[in-house]
Amino acid sequence: MQTAPVPRKKFMQRLARWHIWLGWAAAIPLVLWTLSGLFMVLRPIEQVRGEDLRRQPAPFAPQVLVPPQLSTPTTRLALVQEGPRAVWVTTGADKRQARYSADSGAALGPVEVMEARQLAEAAYAGPAALSGIRRFTADQAPLDLRRPRPSWQASFADGTHLYIDADTGEVLALRTGWWRAFDFMWGLHIMDPVGREDTSHWLLWLFGTAALVTSLFGTTLLFRRRRTAKRV
Repeated sequence: MQTAPVPRKKFMQRLARWHIWLGWAAAIPLVLWTLSGLFMVLRPIEQVRGEDLRRQPAPFAPQVLVPPQLSTPTTRLALVQEGPRAVWVTTGADKRQARYSADSGAALGPVEVMEARQLAEAAYAGPAALSGIRRFTADQAPLDLRRPRPSWQASFADGTHLYIDADTGEVLALRTGWWRAFDFMWGLHIMDPVGREDTSHWLLWLFGTAALVTSLFGTTLLFRRRRTAKRV
């Protein structure tokens, strides 16, 4: 039976200890990545997004469109179907948005609560009833909206949140209960559970590097043990 030289044997023993300690450090992110990854594939992404719960707007009916009566410079002009009517949505040089009637060109003003309810119910295609509606300012936008816009949050009995832009009346987002759970797991997956947006930060790099190094150590030890077994 041949034995490995003492310095090399000590190096392999030291490598095994490093592998064990790094394995403990890498175990936490590996479990989180596996758990969150498995959860995120439980349902098709179309169901997570609630695509079947969002009613598509009706096609524009043939009509004579009146240009909006603008008083400030505009960088974007869009024609949007809001419920039964078409409106112009403008974006100014200062990034502010407003809406105008496509029938008269007159300014329509912000969306009030009753209109927000009507727009939310018109955009929602599910069977659940509207259970509540709440307004948010742009600087207090809910996490699941993901956009710094003033909005009305329409809550439905099935846990769906539908967001209506408080300035333009457009549908900003539809978030199901599964989407919010998916979003939480996504935050764990990228190790940003608060903002859930940053996919490149020091903690992710640190744990990713630890997982890679301990995997390389384990692979090296595996081949070393196989060679030792053949010599016996």
